[in-house]
Amino acid sequence: MKNIGLIISLALFLISCSEKIEKPNIVFVFADQWRAQSTGYAGNTDVLTPNLDKLATEGLCFTNAISTCPVCTPYRAMLLTGQYVLKNGMFMNDVLLNPDSRSLGKLFKQQGYHTAYIGKWHLDGNGRSAFIPKERRQGFDYWKVLECSHNYNNSLYWGNDDELHKWEGYDAEEQTKDAIAYIKEQAKSGNPFCLVLSWGPPHAPYQTAPKEFQDLYKNKDIQLRPNVPEELAEETKAILRGYYAHCSALDSYIQQLQDAIRQSNMEDNTIFVFTSDHGDMINSHGQMKKQRIYEESAKVPFIIKYPALLGKEGRKSDFLINTLDILPTLLGLSGLDVPAGLDGEDITDVILGKREDDRKAALVSCVQPFGQWSRSHGGREFRGLITKQYTYAQDLSGDWLLFDNVADPYQLNNLTGNPAFESTAKDLEELLSRELTRLDDEFLTGPSYIEKWGHTIDSTGTVPYRN
Repeated sequence: MKNIGLIISLALFLISCSEKIEKPNIVFVFADQWRAQSTGYAGNTDVLTPNLDKLATEGLCFTNAISTCPVCTPYRAMLLTGQYVLKNGMFMNDVLLNPDSRSLGKLFKQQGYHTAYIGKWHLDGNGRSAFIPKERRQGFDYWKVLECSHNYNNSLYWGNDDELHKWEGYDAEEQTKDAIAYIKEQAKSGNPFCLVLSWGPPHAPYQTAPKEFQDLYKNKDIQLRPNVPEELAEETKAILRGYYAHCSALDSYIQQLQDAIRQSNMEDNTIFVFTSDHGDMINSHGQMKKQRIYEESAKVPFIIKYPALLGKEGRKSDFLINTLDILPTLLGLSGLDVPAGLDGEDITDVILGKREDDRKAALVSCVQPFGQWSRSHGGREFRGLITKQYTYAQDLSGDWLLFDNVADPYQLNNLTGNPAFESTAKDLEELLSRELTRLDDEFLTGPSYIEKWGHTIDSTGTVPYRN
């Protein structure tokens, strides 16, 4: 009988170990304001991203990854909660995500994962340098975070000890080193972990990357997108030299992370994701920053590497993945239950070829224009769709933009009102209406939503910054 009891105990122990091994680790890395067009693998011959280019040959590379609400706080809130911005109230920067939200860190923690977040948060709304107490950390155990800073070479963070510290040197490099130390420590434990690494670059200021990466572009003549006005050409080239220097710095850290995962013998069973919250106009169409539906603002890089399930041969997908899909898909790829009530979709079966890609479009929205895209700078409420061929958007007055992105990849010819595309516009309008109905989006004015959620704004439509 004693031997039988011993055998049963051993069997249970082995089953327990097996369950631990089967749960993949998550390393989710995202940059701030890295547009899809600024990678070598996407065809940009100016920017040097050899490690991302390599990653794209090893993982699943999405060519139609869409930021559903292309601005910092809204993206981050949708990433963590899987909820549309009108359901969590996070449709503008510098507001507080409900501490009781059902969110990524909590969901993985409930499944036995150790959770970690390193870098930029931008979800607390109580000041950009303010302390964020444990009850507002959305289930993340390991914590080296600041609400928001783009002072990359003089960057602070709040640590696990609830004390304020400073990253030495360029913060993205030091954050990566800390992430690597975390990965190696977790490898020793044998327990699954979920790590989110949130970099601030290549967001402005553009000229602050480490010198070795700025020197890569010092004398480089940059090829501009044809939608950059001629009078802004030299200014744009100077910006892109700095922007690309940030990109190349981050690219080098991608390799460091990959090396650490490989050296820790967990490459096959780790889901590694690289993406960005939104893009950057960088003077395309004479505009800067984000919030727009143009390709430079709304499209982002997105690569998933998970050898155990997806294999080791890289491939491309033109599936229209959006921000809301990320949480349910991470859960699905991990073999975990996806809770009801999320606004995105677990696309695991599409990724694995078990289900046909039947998605027709991805939503892009701006609920309340603010800050750098205030109404005085042309900002407006809009709802729109990106399909594999078209970009379509309405503002509160009706049809606003229609581009054929295949025939017109730089979106220079607005087809709104063109009789030849009347039927196309009507079909897209109906498709948009169905999507807004699904999300309970009545497409009202920005101030009406601000009043509903009790946000306080200044004259530019922005929640006033507080340090």
